[in-house]
Amino acid sequence: MADPLERHAMVKPSAGAWTAVMARHPEFAENAIVEGWVRAGRPLIVRRPGCSDPAGKIPLGLPLPPSHGKRRIAVALDAGEIIECKPPPLLADAAAAAPSAWQDTIDRLIRLCPETRTFGSLAWQHLTGLPYLTDHSDLDLLWPARATAQASTLPLEIAGIAHLAPMRLDGEIICTAGGVQWRELTGADAEEVLVKGLSGVHSMTRAAFLAGGTP
Repeated sequence: MADPLERHAMVKPSAGAWTAVMARHPEFAENAIVEGWVRAGRPLIVRRPGCSDPAGKIPLGLPLPPSHGKRRIAVALDAGEIIECKPPPLLADAAAAAPSAWQDTIDRLIRLCPETRTFGSLAWQHLTGLPYLTDHSDLDLLWPARATAQASTLPLEIAGIAHLAPMRLDGEIICTAGGVQWRELTGADAEEVLVKGLSGVHSMTRAAFLAGGTP
């Protein structure tokens, strides 16, 4: 995988790479669901690097479902150990795994932005078939706002949907500079917002972010 991987990308390592991870981390291998994760065809998610991650490796995460303690497993792999990389699933594709009470909200979100993707509990339930969703789950979303006009209107349109939603809407609007939590973008143009990228977090004005500026 020569190109840098975007945060939230879903990847699959080779079977050999996962066997090596289990050998390096016997505490992970003791958990049957973790040990068999890759063999079952389940992905990992690209995350921001932490202080303990080796330089030059790709930081990945594996969130376990609530029935397994909701533990987050962190590993790091070489790029050559990854055999598949995909963006997080489209909300439209994951919708069938959502509770019936969520469906009206999901329909409105898809109409607002068909390219909306999901990366939290709904995504993992859709991708793995395991029970991630609970009565207290948020709906975690990514809105790829490629056009300036779309980016400037999205925050308030999302707010209108969130006001009536039976679940909390969480997630980021993605522009050129990275991702910003959507609620931060409902303030005034002069306010600074925190922009998250693969290499870290930086601040810039709301106006600059929505205009497609770079850090």
